[in-house]
Amino acid sequence: MKQTPSKDVSAQLAAAPVTPLLLKLAIPTILAQLVNLLYNIVDRIYIGHMPVVGDIALTGVGICFPVIYLLSAFAALIGQGGAPRAAIAMGRGDNNEAERILGTCFTSLIVTALLLTAAFQLWGEDLLWLFGASEDTIGYALPYMRIYAVGSLFVMMALGMNLFITTQGYTTFSMITVVLGAALNIILDPVFIYAFDMGVAGAAWATILSQAVSAAFAVAFFFGKRTKLRLKRAYLLPSLKLLGPILALGLAPFVMQSTEAILNVAFNSSLQKYGGDVPVGCMTVSATIMQMFWLPSQGIGQGAQPILSYNFGAGNMERVRKAFTTMLVVSAVFICAGWAAVMLFPTFFIRIFNDSPALLEMGSWTLRVYLATFFLMSIQMSIQQVFVSLGRARSAVFVACVRKVILLIPLIYILPHFFEDKVFAVFLAEPVSDFLSVLTATVFFFATMRKTLWPKSEQKEHAQ
Repeated sequence: MKQTPSKDVSAQLAAAPVTPLLLKLAIPTILAQLVNLLYNIVDRIYIGHMPVVGDIALTGVGICFPVIYLLSAFAALIGQGGAPRAAIAMGRGDNNEAERILGTCFTSLIVTALLLTAAFQLWGEDLLWLFGASEDTIGYALPYMRIYAVGSLFVMMALGMNLFITTQGYTTFSMITVVLGAALNIILDPVFIYAFDMGVAGAAWATILSQAVSAAFAVAFFFGKRTKLRLKRAYLLPSLKLLGPILALGLAPFVMQSTEAILNVAFNSSLQKYGGDVPVGCMTVSATIMQMFWLPSQGIGQGAQPILSYNFGAGNMERVRKAFTTMLVVSAVFICAGWAAVMLFPTFFIRIFNDSPALLEMGSWTLRVYLATFFLMSIQMSIQQVFVSLGRARSAVFVACVRKVILLIPLIYILPHFFEDKVFAVFLAEPVSDFLSVLTATVFFFATMRKTLWPKSEQKEHAQ
């Protein structure tokens, strides 16, 4: 009886109509990404609408984004590196090995979180100045960052351990742990910010307390009845033999997420130099609005991943191509709809976070510039997802690095030398990078995957 569900799933991946199957698989992942998005934007909405100081406080919190990105990156390094290896061990029937991997990752997450907490407490203020803080924003950025850093353990544990729940097939429970934290955050934010008059500090406390609840539920799962893997004291001492392969596999998602921190620093420091706090606030809002459409589109890609991976392993290239095409079309419809809405009604989206005249005036055009070529990003996402799903981690990292490291970061510093309006030039770096990176990714995809996805044997059959 226990094998029936897995057989049913395998049969669906192999033969069910691709479009309805992809949508069925994508809905939970899209919901999970939307809930994750709530964690990222609820604080910003409440902070941005604080009386009198909302705009400057929102800018201050935006300065802290690199800290949030780095915590997520290190959680991905350990969690996304360990969870697939635990699943592989379970597939071999070696649950002891899988539990050793779980124990190694659990302890590694704790140690890494404590080290990051200490680093942010010791050098946090210096880092914030480097990130683009000003005399006006440092008073909001520093308390938020220090309180958020205190909760590093909860953030990393919630993110990292949830991956080990998902890899066992308990996606519903995994989503529930995230939903509980997000719902609590929505409730606590106005209480701490307004009722307790704690301002930005209250938003930080609300977030880490919510993450603590998510982390507690995630860890408790491994002592319950449903889990196939258990946290055992004998396996909590990290194994260097296991840790090396874990970190190697987790390097790709780590690079993708950590570069977001570097990118945020480049944007904020340049905008602070050329325009001050208002452009930095516009970047905070623009980046958040991009996330509103980018994260759910990633959920579409994650829904396509099992279909792509399973049928690639089975050698059914026709079905792999169908899944890729469906993923591309669905994500393109979603992203293009979001892009059109932003282009037509930019002030509507800005008012979600703040309605100060200065931010609305500048933000209405900076947002349009920033997202000018965003409608192309479904191509970028789909290509990256195919590389990941087919085990081409290096190719996925290359495509991500082309956009962020090779193109976008240099353009942030180069373009202002060619435009009188330096702020415009910094925001222009994003659409120029997006266009060039999509072009590069497309050429690279067909150059490296043509023989894999369109093998000569199939080409000969079609020719006949």
